[in-house]
Amino acid sequence: MQLRKENILIVDDDLNILELLQRHLNSWDYHTYRAVSVKEAVSILSDTQIDLLITDLKMPQIDGFELIKFVSEHYPQIPKLVVTGYPSVQDSLAAIKSGVLEYLTKPFTKAELKEAIKKAIPKDLKEEKEQNQRSKNSETVFNEIIGTSEKISEVLQIIERVKNNKATVLVTGESGTGKELVARAIHYSGKFAAAPFIAVNCGGIPENLLEAELFGYTKGAFTGADKNRKGAFQAAQGGTLFLDEIGNASLAVQVRLLRVLQEKEVVRIGSQVPEKIDLRVIAATNSDLHEMIKKQTFREDLYYRLSVVEINVAPLRDRAADIPLLIEKFLFKYGIEYKDRFIKIDHEAVEVLKRYQWPGNIRELENVIQRAVIMCDKNITVAHLPDHLKYVLDFPEEALTSLAVMEKNYISKVLRATGNNKTKAAEILQITRKTLREKLKD
Repeated sequence: MQLRKENILIVDDDLNILELLQRHLNSWDYHTYRAVSVKEAVSILSDTQIDLLITDLKMPQIDGFELIKFVSEHYPQIPKLVVTGYPSVQDSLAAIKSGVLEYLTKPFTKAELKEAIKKAIPKDLKEEKEQNQRSKNSETVFNEIIGTSEKISEVLQIIERVKNNKATVLVTGESGTGKELVARAIHYSGKFAAAPFIAVNCGGIPENLLEAELFGYTKGAFTGADKNRKGAFQAAQGGTLFLDEIGNASLAVQVRLLRVLQEKEVVRIGSQVPEKIDLRVIAATNSDLHEMIKKQTFREDLYYRLSVVEINVAPLRDRAADIPLLIEKFLFKYGIEYKDRFIKIDHEAVEVLKRYQWPGNIRELENVIQRAVIMCDKNITVAHLPDHLKYVLDFPEEALTSLAVMEKNYISKVLRATGNNKTKAAEILQITRKTLREKLKD
């Protein structure tokens, strides 16, 4: 009896083992993918639905444990089978703790391999595969929202509440906090995930083109309109339309958006015929819409239409507990991309990164880690971080200055405290009156 045909990824730096495993798996009608390194395996995982990972542990540069950890975090639905020629109790326990279902020691028989695969792959894999296909984007996106802080937990809780309905959502937060990731998580984790997700950057499209981009147009509506064209609202039918930087939309566009949200229909430019729409709108902004309403640059009625549910994504400085997790993610990503290995970072460097205020938020942190990976030879230390991160004081209001200036300021402070009594001041400063006079002369 043949086993079901599924996709199995084999990772081993020993080409002979790869050939042997592939030959056995093909004889059982499995479809196999081969990788001789973790970097190659990660690339395959990003493009292919894998049903089972078979990996060695001892490999050069990035080892199998790091791959298992990566798969557990980013593809938790994939079962894992370890095949190793260097068995140890410690490795076995570590592998099982990491989520490995089966553990084979080289050399093994064909029958042992077959039995291990049967145990590792769930019996109801066909249904699981269909479910995994539907939720693949959801898992990927949710794993992009990194963090265990209270601020992130609150965001995830709201996502769970809104993912299966079409209530309009407004995502607020500073630039670089991951507002689009939140929008994608809402869409791809819910029951409308199979429908389109269309993103429009309202700040990146000239005002005269934004209406055409959003609402579509008919042939001849304006110069260059040589055919009928759907807009973003029509393209997102049944799914989600993400309006990024909504605060940059002109008042004219805001009026049309309000009408579309009220009437649940859209009229293309150059047409009189309304088209019914059924979709969810998620808007995002790093602007203070309340302040814009006061200045009459943003419509109050549109704000209330957009903010049926509001999600605020906290800046990175307010969720310092998440910084080590984000560092780990970016180290893995760029370590593989640039160095073909897993890059580590020392404790002192992590503390420097946790202390910094991150005005550019996660985007800035990612750029810093990317640069540090490029600049380091082995692992990242404080020396590989930009100077403006290293020299941040615990009290930002205190400017960095020379020792001479600090001494002068302190002597002045002591003299003021003693009513300019130089004898008393010298005593406090633990110097002679003569020395104090010379310093005052200087």
